[in-house]
Amino acid sequence: MFPSRCVGCGALVESDFALCAQCWRETPFIGGTVCDACGAPLPGADEAVRVECDDCMATPRPWARGRSAMLYRDKGRALVLALKHGDRPEVARLAAPWLARAARPLLRPDLLVAPVPLHRFKLLRRRYNQSALLARALAEQTGLEHCPDLLLRRRATASQDGRSAAERFANLDGAIAVHPGRKARLVGRPVLLVDDVMTSGATLAACAEACRQAQSGEVFVLALARVTKDH
Repeated sequence: MFPSRCVGCGALVESDFALCAQCWRETPFIGGTVCDACGAPLPGADEAVRVECDDCMATPRPWARGRSAMLYRDKGRALVLALKHGDRPEVARLAAPWLARAARPLLRPDLLVAPVPLHRFKLLRRRYNQSALLARALAEQTGLEHCPDLLLRRRATASQDGRSAAERFANLDGAIAVHPGRKARLVGRPVLLVDDVMTSGATLAACAEACRQAQSGEVFVLALARVTKDH
């Protein structure tokens, strides 16, 4: 009854939850050689050895490996903002195969997928957690187990926008913990943390530290978009 529309611009497309050709060309997907800690693109050929970007070498990460699906610019930025602030939850379903493709080197059958949490006050204002929508879409795409409330944000933190990397890390200090009722699902088990955007990595680091303190197995991270200095 209703024609399918491009999630990016509203143009007519052949199927639901798709991008038109123009929006597809404007979406900066990440491929080739990438940082093994965050997924940022790197120059050179992929030689199947671990390489890291300058940010991750300067700031060692408390997780084992990480990936990102696209860069936070152009149509990639527009899609993230539509999901996060534009009341467009359908972007998560569009992004599911992109996330699955980016995360392929991290996936294993016993992996537990969990989102970066929102504080309850922010959740009430926004009505949904965009990272939880992405985590659920990824779990459905891959068949992995999903725990939407694995982590709790124990206190409301100020916005990270405009803060330096050091200020971002300080802002998250002690703010995130494993849900007491979910710890049994975590102990000794690998975890994949999902977020919409990775900038400094402070939020994902706080989540990874909480998982490790609760005796999880290896922790991996996945972001829909990665902010980089060169892009």
